[in-house]
Amino acid sequence: MAKILVIDDEPNVRSLLDMLLRSKGYSVALADNGWTGLQLYRLEHPDVILLDLNMPKLDGLAVLRQIRSVDLKQPVIVLTGDTSPEREQEVRALGVSEFIIKSSSLQFLEDTLKHLLHPSVMRQNG
Repeated sequence: MAKILVIDDEPNVRSLLDMLLRSKGYSVALADNGWTGLQLYRLEHPDVILLDLNMPKLDGLAVLRQIRSVDLKQPVIVLTGDTSPEREQEVRALGVSEFIIKSSSLQFLEDTLKHLLHPSVMRQNG
């Protein structure tokens, strides 16, 4: 069972993602801020991280930089409300797997997770 770490300060977003991901058979760990997210990253060794950018105290960009300082290949999907092209470019330069705007469809998120976790299956079907 693939493990997904969700780092987002919005309770409704965490709850929705938790429910959606568990219904798809994923194991889910939830963090309500960047500090907790980094602790869970170190403890849980997730297969994929869903990361919000705009969080108080330690924002998603700082979290991503810390993750990249120890693991350049960790799959990270940025899931944010920040639509700034400059922010997207900055995040992509740090090697995120995908940059998804929160208003995008949940199907796009599901497809991205499948692609990251089962790349050979997606090539056969896609």
